[in-house]
Amino acid sequence: MSRTNGARLTVMDVTPDSGLADYVRRTYAVDLNAQLREQRLQALETLVQPYTDSGLPLYTTVATGTPFIEVVRAVQRNGYDLVMKVAERDTSVAPALFSSTDMHLLRKCPSPVWIDRSTSASSYRRLLAAVDPFDDESGDLQRLILDLATSLAEREHAALEVVHAWELPGESMLASGRARIARNELDRLLKDTETRHRQALDEFLLPYGLNSGKDNVRLLKGRPAQVISSCAAERATDLIVMGTLGRVGIPGLFIGNTAEDVLRETQTAVLAVKPRGFVSPVQ
Repeated sequence: MSRTNGARLTVMDVTPDSGLADYVRRTYAVDLNAQLREQRLQALETLVQPYTDSGLPLYTTVATGTPFIEVVRAVQRNGYDLVMKVAERDTSVAPALFSSTDMHLLRKCPSPVWIDRSTSASSYRRLLAAVDPFDDESGDLQRLILDLATSLAEREHAALEVVHAWELPGESMLASGRARIARNELDRLLKDTETRHRQALDEFLLPYGLNSGKDNVRLLKGRPAQVISSCAAERATDLIVMGTLGRVGIPGLFIGNTAEDVLRETQTAVLAVKPRGFVSPVQ
């Protein structure tokens, strides 16, 4: 990706602050944290050597502290366009793909964050872009999602699918609750809702040469998080490209249960995008 985009690639590691660092410094005049960083840096340089030998301009750096905080600070300092890392399973919640560090980055890092699986193939065959044409709170976030997904699909020669889930709010109450209406009225309301979502999706996809009639565009009824996760599993998706909705100007506000639920439920790699102007709570 770095070669294709003419980008500067930095490989970063973070070592925890040693609880003995102050004691060792006072007693032995040795900076233990500095020595740990140097050891990690040597390991990083060994790791990247084959790539630098091939002519790729590549930088290495090691910080001391809490991993997600130091990564976010590096993004803020240097304006990185993308953060990529391998998912680390959180042993306290075995079924989950993402560790607490991963989740912190997905919530708080201002740049797009790509969390990959350790078992992922070296190339991607199927990408899934989850979009919401009714999102009117996050600026051009939905365009960013599809721009990234189409660009990746083209570069990877991968199949791209677009999914949008729709629901009728209060459907269960209208079907059998106190607000119950006649079945034919409910059916008409469901049909009207689906039509409205289809029209909005078609309008959104028009600049990309796509529409809801295409085989690779899926308009599905159901809870968005469940639809996205199920669709990714069913289609053997290699990467989900989706938005994490953070209101611009409100530091670190992570809204949208859809994003949270997908991140908890999926076993698929995720590229998460935030709106332009997202403010991280990390200082």
